[in-house]
Amino acid sequence: MLKTIARTCLLGGVVAVASLGPATVASAHSGEFSKFNYCPSTNVEVKKCLYSLTVGGEIILGKKTTPIENPVTLQGGYGKAAAGTHISKFYEATNGITLSKTAQAVPGGLAGLVNCKKISNIILRVLCEATFENGFTGVNATLELAKPASEIQISEFNLTVEEGLALQLPVKIHLENPLLGSSCYVGSSTNPLIWNLTTGETAPPKGFSSIKGSAGLLEGKEEDEIVALLGNELVDNTWGAPGASGCGEPFSLILDPILDLALGVPSNPGENTAILKNNILVASAAAVNAH
Repeated sequence: MLKTIARTCLLGGVVAVASLGPATVASAHSGEFSKFNYCPSTNVEVKKCLYSLTVGGEIILGKKTTPIENPVTLQGGYGKAAAGTHISKFYEATNGITLSKTAQAVPGGLAGLVNCKKISNIILRVLCEATFENGFTGVNATLELAKPASEIQISEFNLTVEEGLALQLPVKIHLENPLLGSSCYVGSSTNPLIWNLTTGETAPPKGFSSIKGSAGLLEGKEEDEIVALLGNELVDNTWGAPGASGCGEPFSLILDPILDLALGVPSNPGENTAILKNNILVASAAAVNAH
């Protein structure tokens, strides 16, 4: 408990000191502050800038596990916590890329998801076999925001004390392959995957085991005007997922159920897991503007 209190005080204290700096505006920043080039720091409602790089972890969707091997960026700003809560409103990155669309290779590729011989529709079966014959068997899974960035929720306090909701992300997973087409998703803007990520312990439904995250190692950068959480781990195994949709259009009515069977979706809360291993940088908007 003392460790988490000290970590929280340091994060709040360092950023508070930084916020006393001048608020001049620069279009680009130097050193570690360059990570905040797309923070909406000139918005008076934005109090902090965040840059998070997910460098590892995994997504377990139903029966399929996809490791995170290519770094994913989450960036933007957040305001003061709402009265009576530790939750802050999130603000979109100024370049429009709040969450980078970074593809991850799905182990087993198309062969691990679709058996061409089991497709009854002859046209789709021929297309499937032609895809394999041309060597287009790799499948990428790309995490995308399913809602506007303003619907992201973040708690600086919970992030550091390792309890409660640290980051809520409404997302969808884009499955990409020539056979699957360009509109194959699990989750959507109307039916997103809601990740209630924590650095503490999760509370999945009865029958599933809790998993534990970590705030990581706190370190000061740029004369302590930037706070880094290195080796941070955000986790959630309490979310459910709908079935796939839009896969292999105009044959999605045939291909969607095949993918659902292979992936194990729709899936209930507790049957899916998100583990994000991150390095997180936080600075006050005033300090970012000053640099």
